[in-house]
Amino acid sequence: MTEQSSLNGQVAVVTGAADGIGWAIAQHLAKAGSQVALLDLNGDQARERATQLGSVHLGIACNVTSEADVQAAVSEVLSRCGCIDTLVNNAGIGEQAGATLIQDADRFDRVVSVHLRGTFLMCRAVATAMLERRSGAIVNLGSIAGQAGIPGRNAYGAAKAGIAAMTRSMAAEWARSGVRVNCVAPGYVLTSMVSSLIEQGAIDAAGVARRTPMGRMALPEEIASAVEFLASARASFITGVVLPVDGGWLALGAPESVLGDSQD
Repeated sequence: MTEQSSLNGQVAVVTGAADGIGWAIAQHLAKAGSQVALLDLNGDQARERATQLGSVHLGIACNVTSEADVQAAVSEVLSRCGCIDTLVNNAGIGEQAGATLIQDADRFDRVVSVHLRGTFLMCRAVATAMLERRSGAIVNLGSIAGQAGIPGRNAYGAAKAGIAAMTRSMAAEWARSGVRVNCVAPGYVLTSMVSSLIEQGAIDAAGVARRTPMGRMALPEEIASAVEFLASARASFITGVVLPVDGGWLALGAPESVLGDSQD
């Protein structure tokens, strides 16, 4: 665990915070001393999670694809907390996995809208306040799917690649105004949803472990730790990076057989 003072007294906004990686990030930032506003499409669950963290934390219903929702949520956080020091864009949805020729265009648009449009709208709304203070850190959630080709995952991969590109452009645009923008790109993460998919046979956990040089999936807390680092002053001269947190997945440039036996 990082030092308690790393984000002590700061205000953080986390989207998609009611479950999975977003919930792990919210918990991590709260333990590091931040007052956390948990935004989620499921407002009741976001408020319940905020209560679990403690009375100073907020739970707010927000559809990140809606410009009105985003503006209202950001305005509420600023009104109640006074500022926003950290924004973590985690909100996302699953996609249709299958051959390109049978994919549905409307479902493609929906995935891109939640991931890419949602990240854009949140960045724009929060950066307005950060730029006025000349201070702030934004961490976007990318994916290995945005850095390498995964057959049948066109919408998700395109959205995450777009987030990486947008991270770099915003970082360059806002760097001299005191706002840093970075991206964490997880590999396979053992969330409750992924565990359920493994049980259903929808994900080959053993295959993922064999393909990953470290021989396992990430834990949500490991993604949260990377996010906290990029949000903290310890990363004060880091901006515009896409940080893979993937157990070496992207680094591997040889057949997985060279890795030997994975330790499950």
